[in-house]
Amino acid sequence: MEKADFDAMNQAVIEEFRTTGGKAGGVFTGKPLVLVHHIGAKSGTERIAPLVPLLDDGRVYIFASKGGADTDPDWYRNLVAHPQITVELGTETYQASARVLEGAERDEIYAKQVEVEPQFGDYQRKTSRVIPVVELVRA
Repeated sequence: MEKADFDAMNQAVIEEFRTTGGKAGGVFTGKPLVLVHHIGAKSGTERIAPLVPLLDDGRVYIFASKGGADTDPDWYRNLVAHPQITVELGTETYQASARVLEGAERDEIYAKQVEVEPQFGDYQRKTSRVIPVVELVRA
């Protein structure tokens, strides 16, 4: 998919999310969705990534799966460079910081996501990189 097509698809998802109070259709039907505002590591431009999170006991986790690609998604590199972010979850918008999980903590949360969204297991099997897990810690 070309970048322009991907950006247009994301924009449609973002608009639907905001219109429906945090829900979207298509591939996102019935799934939780979070909008993560991030600042470009090189450009300094604010961007928004619609992502399927794991909502676990009041905590929010996102996964830099990129569908199992061998490279991390741009949004992940941006969060590492600029971890202070804005999050939209449902009808709420709040400030947060992005915390990258490591080791056993990362593995436990990724396993929980695979239980809920089995395609994340497929994504990990498709790549040799360890897919990063990020907690969005409310400020």
